[in-house]
Amino acid sequence: MGTLLLTRKSTVMKHLFFLAMIVSALTACNSGADKAAEAQKEKQKTIDSLNAVLVKQRVIDSMKLVEAKGTVKKNTQVTQTSTQTSGNLETVSAQPAKKKGLSHTAKGAIVGAGAGAITGAIINHNDRVKGAAIGTVLGAGIGAGTGLIVDKSVKKKKKRAAATTTTTTTTTKQ
Repeated sequence: MGTLLLTRKSTVMKHLFFLAMIVSALTACNSGADKAAEAQKEKQKTIDSLNAVLVKQRVIDSMKLVEAKGTVKKNTQVTQTSTQTSGNLETVSAQPAKKKGLSHTAKGAIVGAGAGAITGAIINHNDRVKGAAIGTVLGAGIGAGTGLIVDKSVKKKKKRAAATTTTTTTTTKQ
């Protein structure tokens, strides 16, 4: 009875081992198809991004051509806001630039002057008008300095963004 049980265990083990080999072989074959599909998706993403760059370049080139002909008013400014590609359909939308308000330097001076006037009037109990005047001058100076620092950092960020967009342009013959 002991040898019969041992023979059945070895037979069952052989079947389980054989089944495990089949499952591992099927899994290995399936992962190759997944890798090929993933590679195809990556290739399509690259093609789509290149098409988007080409569309942007065409828009820029056409705007430069129009400006060269002198048909664009000097006060009108158009900025590109979005580009979408979907297969062969390409859409580009543009909208006019917004009017600029006060610079950060001017805003800082105004806020600093107000805060300085209030603080100066509170601190100088004997002559509140004199304290407010001194506080206004000091606050406006500090606020303008802070606003100037912010303006310079905004200019640097815009310059970096413009530099990264201009380095990704591509030209093609049509």
